[in-house]
Amino acid sequence: MSSKFSSISEEQRVFIEQQAIFFVGTAAEEGRVNISPKGRESLKVLDANRIVWRNLTGSGNETASHLISANRITLMWCAFEGKPLILRCYGTAKVFHVTDKEFNELNSLFPQDNGARQLFDIQVDLVQTSCGFAVPLMKFESERDILKNWSDQKGKDGIKEYWKEKNVLNLDGKSTGIDKVINQ
Repeated sequence: MSSKFSSISEEQRVFIEQQAIFFVGTAAEEGRVNISPKGRESLKVLDANRIVWRNLTGSGNETASHLISANRITLMWCAFEGKPLILRCYGTAKVFHVTDKEFNELNSLFPQDNGARQLFDIQVDLVQTSCGFAVPLMKFESERDILKNWSDQKGKDGIKEYWKEKNVLNLDGKSTGIDKVINQ
């Protein structure tokens, strides 16, 4: 019931853009596996094998840390409304922090947000679809503005302090790479 593709088709791109939520999965060579739900205006399909995802500040920073150790990432979308479908994109990613020159260029693809922490430039090498017949039907109500309001209230300096307190190390005590931003 599943199919594999070497790139994202136009139909699959449209499906991705219609979804209100997606999930990011990563794992280092050792330690915990991380799966995170993501939403808001944080992902763009740039071409058939390239996705840019903007990671907003949160309580953990697992993805950035995992990619230092093992450069592999999976993004997954489920149709919670309409025709059932699960779509996964597998690949590798470059991590750009706010001090990297590539960050500003890629960040300009998204609405302004003080909480922008990293950008992940993902090279997709496998797309897999499956039926999604067991995924429940759920109605999307609205985006939450809590994180945006929180980051606006913190301001850039407050966000850096939060990174220092909560985002320098992952759950397994490994570096996330954000210390280079804090120390500048």
